Amino acid sequence: MKAMILARVFLHKENGQEIRLTDPNEQFTVAEVQNFYAGTYPILTNAKVTGPEIKDDEAQYRFESTMGTKG
Repeated sequence: MKAMILARVFLHKENGQEIRLTDPNEQFTVAEVQNFYAGTYPILTNAKVTGPEIKDDEAQYRFESTMGTKG
């Protein structure tokens, strides 16, 4: 049996496209990663986090916007 530490990947959907965000610091909590990227993607300030989902030898977290669309 072999133990591995899985890389964390954060996924964010914007304008219908999925954006892969790399882990800025593996010592950060998921909330700290969210705050780190909120400067670039302001919608993340109100997003909820789901995951991790283990896929392709990665721990994938999703930032899901809680805001609806206008109109």
